[in-house]
Amino acid sequence: MPRPRNIVVIVADSLRWDSVYGGDGPRLPYVSGHSKAFTAARSAGCWTLPATASMFTGLLPHEHGADSQTRGLDPGIPTLAGRLRDAGYSTHQVTANVATTEIFGLDHGFDEIVRIWKEVPPQHRKLHELMLVVGKPRLRKRVLSTDWIRGKLSEDIEAGKVWLQDTIGDVFDRARRILAQNTHRGRPSFLFLNLMETHFPYHVSDILAPLSKGTEGARELVALYHVVNQTFMRSGEQPIDPAMMRRIKSRQRVAWERIAPQVDDFCRELHEGHDNLVVFGSDHGDCFGEQDWVYHFANVSDGGNRVPLFWMNPGRSTGEEEKSPVSARNLFEAVLREAAVAVDGPDPVSSAGDTLTALESCWYNCQGATLPRFKYNQFCFVNDGVRFVRRDGNWYTAAASTLAGEAPLTRLQPGIDPVAELALPVAHRTRLRRMITDFEAFSTRIS
Repeated sequence: MPRPRNIVVIVADSLRWDSVYGGDGPRLPYVSGHSKAFTAARSAGCWTLPATASMFTGLLPHEHGADSQTRGLDPGIPTLAGRLRDAGYSTHQVTANVATTEIFGLDHGFDEIVRIWKEVPPQHRKLHELMLVVGKPRLRKRVLSTDWIRGKLSEDIEAGKVWLQDTIGDVFDRARRILAQNTHRGRPSFLFLNLMETHFPYHVSDILAPLSKGTEGARELVALYHVVNQTFMRSGEQPIDPAMMRRIKSRQRVAWERIAPQVDDFCRELHEGHDNLVVFGSDHGDCFGEQDWVYHFANVSDGGNRVPLFWMNPGRSTGEEEKSPVSARNLFEAVLREAAVAVDGPDPVSSAGDTLTALESCWYNCQGATLPRFKYNQFCFVNDGVRFVRRDGNWYTAAASTLAGEAPLTRLQPGIDPVAELALPVAHRTRLRRMITDFEAFSTRIS
C-alpha cells in the first residue's frame, strides 16, 4: 500500500480513558466509525514529558531518559519526527503545552514548533496573570520583579493563558494552514498537535470557573489550588474530601464533552476522502484517588496511564475495537510502518498481542519539599486484566480499572515473583526481566 500523504497525531493532554468512555461514550461518531479503537491502551509515563517522549521514541522512560528526575530527552535518540523528516515528510508540532517544546528536548526532529500561546491574545489578561501567579509558586517570587512592574509577561505566564481559554480552534486552524502550504509545495506533512482543554484544571466554560455556585464554588476553587500545587506531597495530609475530589475529577469529563465535537469534525475533515493517517488519543491521564494520589505526577495507576487511542488509516470506513492491552509508546513503530519506514519491534496496529504494556514513574520533587514517603519509583506491567507494580523491591497487584473505578493495590508476599509464576511467553518474560533490571539500575543512578 502507498504511504499516507499526511500523518496527523492529535493528543488531548491528560485525557483519561474513563472520561472518554464514561457517560454517553466517546462522543466521536465519525472517529468511532472509521477507526481501530484501542480500549486497553496505556501510556508508558504518567505526565507529559515521559509519556510524550515514549510516543516519540518507542522507548520506556528509563530508556529515553526523560522523567521527573532527569527532566530531558536524551538528544542522541532518534525520534518519530526525525525519522519521518528523513523519509521526506515536513515535520511540524502545534502545541498548547510548553512541556512538549525545547524545554525538555521534545522538539527534536521537528522542522517547526508552533507555540499556540504566542499566536492568540489573552481573553482575560488580569485573571490570567493572577491565577498563574497563585497557581505557580515559582511565579509568585516574580511579583515584585522589574519585569512584573513594567507589565511584561514572562514566558511562563504567557504560556499559561492556555489554562484559562480555549485554543483548540487556533491549533486546528494553524494545522490547516500548514497542510495547505505543504500541499502547495508538493510535500507530505507530519503534524503533532497538543490540545490543553482536557489538562487540569480543565475547561468547563469559556473562563476558569467552578462547577458549583456560592460557597461550594469557592471550596472547589480552593481544592483546585491544592491539586495544582500538590500540597499533599509536602504536608502528608489530603485537604480535599472525597465528594470534592469526585467533583474535580468530573471536570475533565465536562471539558471533554465541550471539545469532542470539534475533535470529531476535524478528524473527519482530515480523513474523509483523503489519503491521510489520523491518530487521536491522549499522552496520559490524571489521578484522583487512585493509590491515594492526586494529579498526574509519579504514579503508575490506571487513572494516570490508561488512555483513549483511535487509529484511522487512509481509506478506513469501518469501526473496530481492540481489547488487548497495548502500549501507546508503540505508536512510534506503527506510524513509521504506515509511512513505509523500516523499523523493528511490535506495534499495536499490526500485532497487538505481541506488544508489552509496561509503565514507569519516578518520584516528583515538589519544590524541594516532597516527603520521604512519596519518594519512590515504580515499574508496572499489565497481564490478563491484572496490574503488577514493582516498588522499593516489593511487588503489588490489582485488577485493571473499570468504569466503576480502580481496585486498590495489594502487596504480594516476599519471594513471590509474578514474572516467574505467570504463564507468559518466553520472549515476554525475558523482555520483562530485562526491563525491570534496567529500570531499577536507572532508578539507583538518578536517586
